[in-house]
Amino acid sequence: MKHLLFTGGGSAGHVVPNLAIMRELRYVFRITYMGTGGIEERLVKEAGYPFFRVDCPKLVRAVTVKNLAIPFSLRRAVKRAEDILRREKPDLIFSKGGFASFPAARAGQKLGIPVFTHESDLSPGLCTRLIARRCERVLTSFRETAERFPNGCFSGPPVRRELFGCDRGRALHKFGLDGKKPVLLVFGGGSGSRALSEALLRARPALSEKFSILHITGKDGAPMSQGDYLAIPYLSDMGSAYAAADLVLSRAGSNTLFELLALKKRAVVVPLARSSRGDQLENARYFEKKGLLRVLPEEELGRLPEVLTETLTDPMLGDALAHAEYGSGTQCIVELLHSRLQEGGVSE
Repeated sequence: MKHLLFTGGGSAGHVVPNLAIMRELRYVFRITYMGTGGIEERLVKEAGYPFFRVDCPKLVRAVTVKNLAIPFSLRRAVKRAEDILRREKPDLIFSKGGFASFPAARAGQKLGIPVFTHESDLSPGLCTRLIARRCERVLTSFRETAERFPNGCFSGPPVRRELFGCDRGRALHKFGLDGKKPVLLVFGGGSGSRALSEALLRARPALSEKFSILHITGKDGAPMSQGDYLAIPYLSDMGSAYAAADLVLSRAGSNTLFELLALKKRAVVVPLARSSRGDQLENARYFEKKGLLRVLPEEELGRLPEVLTETLTDPMLGDALAHAEYGSGTQCIVELLHSRLQEGGVSE
């Protein structure tokens, strides 16, 4: 059986799309994963796939002496990845980016193993820029991004299959909602968002008059059910959450944006203002210019009730969403990988 090794991590945004692709190929190829001891290790092991750990330093986006040691740590990480790849002999490496993917991708290139990478953002991330020239293909979520690379190929975004086809009535029943008021879904990523949670708490009296609120708080939040407000620290069934929602308030990670568009959900997104290279804001503004969502800067969260109400009732936004052609690129990526692995040169 041919062996496909996935890599990517540092945040759930790099791991969840990989898992969506892996699910479609798990009965066709031998699937393994290489990453750091971060969130990717937990999620991949929970999904039942073999995991190879290679610790890799992360670039600090500030002037600091910590960055001086990165070249030496990277060299050790790539050497460790080479040793694993020689032993495991994958036929192809698929990288989803993030600093955790660099050792596997670079080691694979040095050993002559074909490497595909996928870039979710409009502007390529650092790892993509470092490995792109020696990749066989650079797959992208945005058409414009593919044009930046001689080996670029627009595939669309990997979107989890389980998000589609959920029944709204069953979803409302699951969360104890009667559907008499529009449902506002709020989430801020795997760790939640303190800024969104605090803003929601301040605006909750006003919002509760118009919405039933389903709030996925993140791992540090406390469960609560009070009137039309339901707080859940963690939810694995995001398909039901989306199905129940009439409106979404969230951060603006690329995966989230494409999920909202694929599901045609009205949304107000709050791009991450700190600890970011600016990709969330750039991606969100791109779609806002097309009339597909509303962007609310973090410093303007005091306007939350007003902006949410406007977004829910905006007829032009609803029309734009209805005619938007943003779906899942998972099947396209699966077919590209399957085709490449059937070309031969397999190591048994």
